Amino acid sequence: MIRTLIRALAVSAALCSAQALAAPQVQAPAGTLKGEALADGIHAFRGIPYAQAPVGALRWRPPVAAAAWKGVRDATRFGPACIQPAPRPGSLYAPGEPLPTSEDCLSLNVWAPADAKDAPVFVWIHGGSLTGGSGSEPMYDGARLAAQGLVVVSINYRLGVLGYLAHPQLSEESADGVSGNYGLLDQIQALRWIQRNIGAFGGNAGNVTIAGESAGALSVMYLMAAPDARGLFHKAVAQSAYMISTPALRTTVHGTPAAEQSGLELSRKIEVRGLARLRAMDAQELTAKAAASAFLPLANVDGKVLPLQPVEAFDRGEQAPVPILAGYNDGEIRSLRFLLPPAPADGAAYAAEIRARYGDLAEAMLQRYPGQDLDAAMLATTRDAMYGWTAERLVRKQTALGQRAYLYYWDHGYPTADAAGLHAFHAGELPYLFGTLRTTPPWWPQIPDTAAETSLSAAMAGYWASFARTGIPAATGMPEWPAFGQAQAYMAFGAVPVPGEHLKPGMYELVETVVCRRRAHGGLPWHWNVGIVAPPLPEGMAGCP
Repeated sequence: MIRTLIRALAVSAALCSAQALAAPQVQAPAGTLKGEALADGIHAFRGIPYAQAPVGALRWRPPVAAAAWKGVRDATRFGPACIQPAPRPGSLYAPGEPLPTSEDCLSLNVWAPADAKDAPVFVWIHGGSLTGGSGSEPMYDGARLAAQGLVVVSINYRLGVLGYLAHPQLSEESADGVSGNYGLLDQIQALRWIQRNIGAFGGNAGNVTIAGESAGALSVMYLMAAPDARGLFHKAVAQSAYMISTPALRTTVHGTPAAEQSGLELSRKIEVRGLARLRAMDAQELTAKAAASAFLPLANVDGKVLPLQPVEAFDRGEQAPVPILAGYNDGEIRSLRFLLPPAPADGAAYAAEIRARYGDLAEAMLQRYPGQDLDAAMLATTRDAMYGWTAERLVRKQTALGQRAYLYYWDHGYPTADAAGLHAFHAGELPYLFGTLRTTPPWWPQIPDTAAETSLSAAMAGYWASFARTGIPAATGMPEWPAFGQAQAYMAFGAVPVPGEHLKPGMYELVETVVCRRRAHGGLPWHWNVGIVAPPLPEGMAGCP
């Protein structure tokens, strides 16, 4: 009798376990999906199409909503990444195994607690210079972040020449007379799909946070400035964003050629003329040739998708009025040294260049970026001009709108990174956010398997999840993170989170003055052309300090 009871209990336990791990299904408006049950009660649904394949006649057209499917769709495997050049050998950011790619790549992935109900939605937009990357990269696995009570979504969007080519013939065939912002339109289409379908996964379509790092954070800013994205999200996270000058569709602005002209120039360089021939060209060959021809994918100000330069939209207060969490890393440029010019011969040569280029601001530049340590000066100059200024500008502008805004500074180092000269490098915070400390790319400095690193990861995930939930970042057992506000508060992530005030006093004002004068001049871009390669700085520009 006892043995029979024991056997019955064992069978019952096995059945319960099997049921717990049974493939979950959801019935969404898009169709029924079969996913995968993961550990800790998380369900994953991968490779879900949110738009039709942008191939053939749909290449370089706005995304078309995917039709609902019949039957049960297998959602246990990621869809292919969008077409992109091969990663540079030895790059920190290159995946261990090349990601399968296809022009048919407009899919998204969902991780959700099994019992999710009206859960906050966290939409991750991957980085990669609008040229590479994918929402399926192992470092972006959303399971651990979903365990914080979020429904996590990662998306693919068209990249490079396939995502951002503008061309007069493309504009002519457009009902709106515009072209070039296809990757951005993909992101908007993904957000529309989420609005219609995320409730089936337990997500709250009225509580969506868009988040991204590097080009993903640039995309967050584009979305904040894009009228068609308004109302599709309710909070924003911008990690290492860069508010650089943006090309216009048909005119040269800020020293940047018109986007349509760049498209014509690319066609000339690769010796493929005419839209029909470009559309018929193999996608991978086209992408490789465009990259080799130095085609720079960026959104463009077309008066429709992006009515204004992002910097101008934020100045006017015409960006999305949502809470924001933004920040940057101490060592941004340590892993992006291609952004640096060749070093001058010595400190005297460095100082001479700064004085020749910055005029009345030269002494302020030399005081902030002295030439005793040339490498440190050049790294900090480019970091602040691109990432530091942008992060602080974002929180200042949202604060001015009456929105909660939170600034962070990632200054965390660990032995392998610091020994390689990569202290707090660009994107170094991402494994901590996603809890993927053990699944970083092969060339990534190995993160120690210690309680301290795990604790920092838990703190970061806790703050981000809380912000997605309530608009206020808070983590159990960790310091309170005050809003930027009048105190100009921030949170520094070193060995542990430590709140502070007035991060790098005077940095923002100095860079803002440089950018203001370049903007007023009208013929100068503002991005990595700073320091010893800066164009002579205009003086006496109206409205600029």
